[in-house]
Amino acid sequence: MARELVLGLDLGTTSIKAVLFEPTGKLIAEAEEMVKTNYPHPGWAEQDPRQVEQAAMNAVIRVVQQANAEEEEIIAAGFSAAMHSLICLNEQVEPISPMIIWADGRSSKQAEHLMNTNGLDIFQRTGTPIHPMTPFLKLCWMKDTGYKAYKEARYFMSMKEYLIYRWFGKRWIDYSMAAATGLFDVKKLQWDEEALQIAGVKEEQLSEIVPPTTILSNMDKETATKLGLSTAMPFVIGAADGQLANLGSGAIAPLEANISVGTSGAIRQFVQGAPVNEKMETFTYPFTAETSIIGGPTNNGGIVLQWLKETVEFKGTHEEFLAGAENVSIGSEGIIFLPYINGERAPLWNEQAKGNFFGLRVGHRKEHLTRAVLEGIAFNIYQISESLERVAGAPKKISVNGGLSKSNLWVQIMADVFGKNIHVSNTHHNAAWGAAWTALVGTGRAKAFEDIRQSLPPEIVVKPNMEKHQKYQEIYSKYEELALNLSQYF
Repeated sequence: MARELVLGLDLGTTSIKAVLFEPTGKLIAEAEEMVKTNYPHPGWAEQDPRQVEQAAMNAVIRVVQQANAEEEEIIAAGFSAAMHSLICLNEQVEPISPMIIWADGRSSKQAEHLMNTNGLDIFQRTGTPIHPMTPFLKLCWMKDTGYKAYKEARYFMSMKEYLIYRWFGKRWIDYSMAAATGLFDVKKLQWDEEALQIAGVKEEQLSEIVPPTTILSNMDKETATKLGLSTAMPFVIGAADGQLANLGSGAIAPLEANISVGTSGAIRQFVQGAPVNEKMETFTYPFTAETSIIGGPTNNGGIVLQWLKETVEFKGTHEEFLAGAENVSIGSEGIIFLPYINGERAPLWNEQAKGNFFGLRVGHRKEHLTRAVLEGIAFNIYQISESLERVAGAPKKISVNGGLSKSNLWVQIMADVFGKNIHVSNTHHNAAWGAAWTALVGTGRAKAFEDIRQSLPPEIVVKPNMEKHQKYQEIYSKYEELALNLSQYF
């Protein structure tokens, strides 16, 4: 009996992952291709969309070869993608600009101007914070500066849209990727006229908006041959990586929060409809016509630990570096760390935010700093979760995944800070599995998104120490006050 396999293709910012699963969720093969980011000016972050496409092709080719998979064995595939990228394209749908990624901050002045005028009104409709990460603000910068590619562009796309056009000849975008542009009305599920006008773009320059289960068929024959896939295989458009990471971890019901922390991080929760946070502390991105994901991203996850490790010139392994913090008492003997070394998105949405160690004394050593950084990352996510609760309700279940979830110390700190059980996912391919499951739903091989729970491996549950939780509540109140008071100096 022939195998049945489903492919999840996850277009990340730092790498592209292609993962083959059985429909039961069993991992069969995985391949990862790194992506180069260029920084031509301070605050700018760009990639070459053609190189990213080649990386995606290489990842698929490698995973098909690793699994020794025949064309007919791969029954479906789905896309996951990082949000907020922007490419200018000409009439022939060829890139005439680099791809500007989410980390690019060149539109800070445009964001500040909008926030001083009608930015909050636009946010209430789009659910996307007014921030340089968004294509909306990138387009405003292009318009204001007379960016050559912007003036010559016939179309504007994200990396995912570009890849879909290259492989299938369709200019389609799913709800979540459309919402992440900042140009999309989350209530009406259509492009927002005022945002388009401010950005100086027309609706026909953007892609057609479709549900995440929409099937792409008839892949370009030359591409399919290179990839080792059938042109007839259904490739489902999928969604953004945030929605699919939640789906792939089983956190799809209301009041189930998922925390993903790798280089950066986020906490997200599914809700019915598309409610928007009045204070612009969190985002609202539709997934289907009936459901949305609400959450907040942080720029400062594992990258902060890597920065500290390099700064103190620690030569050992990452595990050895974190192990030193295990012998430091709760609260890092008085040090409180604000982890904003890369500016910050949620809950501040301030590109100018700065990191701070508060409370340093002569007796402190690097292990105290390490513990303070671990606690600071946890406090920051906890602060975002409080904003999330105001819109989505207090979560009854919290799951974590991503690179930092491999640290037992950090997961225990998270449990103690939140005062709740933390469910640690046993897989690190949540977004890819979410994309693959969406493909199964789109092709009718799975009945519902919720049924994904039956295919997930057992979770590790880390319980809180409630005495430490009470202490952390006191420390957190100081953290919150520091964050508020120091913001005037950023």
